[in-house]
Amino acid sequence: MSLGEMVTYIPISGAFTSYAARFVDPSLGFSMGWIYWFSWAVTFALELAATGVILQYWVPNLNIAIPISIFWVAITFLNFLPVSIYGEVESGLCVIKILTVIGFIIFAICIDFGAGQQGKLFFHNWKHPSAFASFLLPGALGKFVGFWAVLIQAGFAYQGTELVGITAGEAENPRKTVPAAIRKTFYRILFFFVFTIFFIGLLVPSDNPNLLSNKQDATASPFVIAAQLAGVSVLPGFINGVLLFVVLSAANSNVYSGSRILVGLANESSAPAFFARTSKKGVPYWAVAFTAAFGLFAFLNLCSTGGTVLTWLTNITGVAGFITWACINLCHISFIKALSAQGISRDILPYKAMCQPWFAWYGLSFNVLIILTQGFTSFVPKWSIQEFFTNYVSLIIFVALYVGHKYWKRNGFVKAAEADVTTGCVNGLADWTDVVVVPVLPKGGWWKSVSAGARRIWGRFR
Repeated sequence: MSLGEMVTYIPISGAFTSYAARFVDPSLGFSMGWIYWFSWAVTFALELAATGVILQYWVPNLNIAIPISIFWVAITFLNFLPVSIYGEVESGLCVIKILTVIGFIIFAICIDFGAGQQGKLFFHNWKHPSAFASFLLPGALGKFVGFWAVLIQAGFAYQGTELVGITAGEAENPRKTVPAAIRKTFYRILFFFVFTIFFIGLLVPSDNPNLLSNKQDATASPFVIAAQLAGVSVLPGFINGVLLFVVLSAANSNVYSGSRILVGLANESSAPAFFARTSKKGVPYWAVAFTAAFGLFAFLNLCSTGGTVLTWLTNITGVAGFITWACINLCHISFIKALSAQGISRDILPYKAMCQPWFAWYGLSFNVLIILTQGFTSFVPKWSIQEFFTNYVSLIIFVALYVGHKYWKRNGFVKAAEADVTTGCVNGLADWTDVVVVPVLPKGGWWKSVSAGARRIWGRFR
């Protein structure tokens, strides 16, 4: 919702970095933009590596270099095409994912009410063994630690919801389409994420040993574990196929979002200017090529030491999403202060979220809390220097980028009264200040003139 207010009012490519540089601090835009871009570029490599592992479910002896090469070429080529084609492909992949989730929810309801070999379950697994499992420490404290560990890990799955802000710069009618997408995002998360996890919790006991599997194919999926417990044996292959589509969809989004962040960095002079160059169809080809090149890191899986490198890269990408969310909330708080300082009412925003800026403060507080505590396993049950740097390397890099840029540029924080809230505005402040009721009395009296003027102003605001 914080992103929605800003991105519908100023819909520009690479919005995150631009908002941070314009409303808070150019150094914040620089550091946030580069670590966010890096997270998507490296995630592209991780998704490509996952395709090989998934295909090995059917072809155990398959050399993963083959699917990595094929899918890298296909996804890179797709992102060089106009964004409309990218959208059509993503829509098709989303249909597959949506139908799978709906099918699982129906399946789960049937199993929970006794259709499987276990009989009626209802909330049995919440009592035996328990809905909350102890982690690292015994007793109630161990259950809280387990809850917090799961909360942090689950947060990674929600990352990507902010991509609606990146697409605003290329949307046909951002003032209409983006607010609708923002509103629908909450309900889609509630239905597809929360309901799915709810039913998995009903069907799969928390102490099931298969939940600790290190495999990345369908056998490690809680969907498959639920089906196996219910006595359904035909699901693993189907789920594995869906996982392949999910990974390819994510890889496709990685290149798109990463390239648009590069465009935003280039527009803010935080990256080489040629990254902002686009084709006649509006595709930033240099940004796409540079982002896609990082997908070649997937070939590190072919050597024995490459896995260690990818593990460190994964840790960098994990916390980057929380850092980005915290920065978005901070940008929105500064955005509201800038509007207030410059005498601009929030009522003119195309999308006006409820309970703001209190929700922004809520989001900022919890994101900062999660960023600082996500590596608590390096302190509990005992201190580990290696785990500390593994868990906090992303935060360390972010701080280093910020301090380095601040030292190099010697720039200050943006003052609310001087923040740029007009460039790229979907309406343009001039449009609002130029609304004038023409003092020409039509036939019928002065009240019709006022009525006509009011309708004219209302039309502009609509």
